[in-house]
Amino acid sequence: MTQRYQIEQLWRQYKYEVLWHDQNSYNKIRETMKQNPTYGDIASLISYALTLKPTEGSIINAYDHMWGYFKKIRSSSENEFQKSLKYQFQQHKIDETYLLEFLKSMACFYNVDYIKQSSIIKNLK
Repeated sequence: MTQRYQIEQLWRQYKYEVLWHDQNSYNKIRETMKQNPTYGDIASLISYALTLKPTEGSIINAYDHMWGYFKKIRSSSENEFQKSLKYQFQQHKIDETYLLEFLKSMACFYNVDYIKQSSIIKNLK
């Protein structure tokens, strides 16, 4: 396994968790990936991003990105439900865990490995 492959796998695993925390960190890592980073470079940037407190906007942005994986396969009732969850979150009636649990259940139901293997989903308790 090459170091570049390991770096890409690390980024693939943490991409949505970084986006959940901070769009700027996500963008910085994307730009860094275009260069010739070391594994440590990317691991450090990821670690820093995960120390940042997610905002409502960053959570919704990441949720929408992840939901995009279901755009062509989801039912209309699933789409309405995800909209309802997002609205309830924005109204502070539910916390972010409900959004993640829903994405996890959809990823398992439709066997979307990319989402299932994302750290933000894998680390749900």
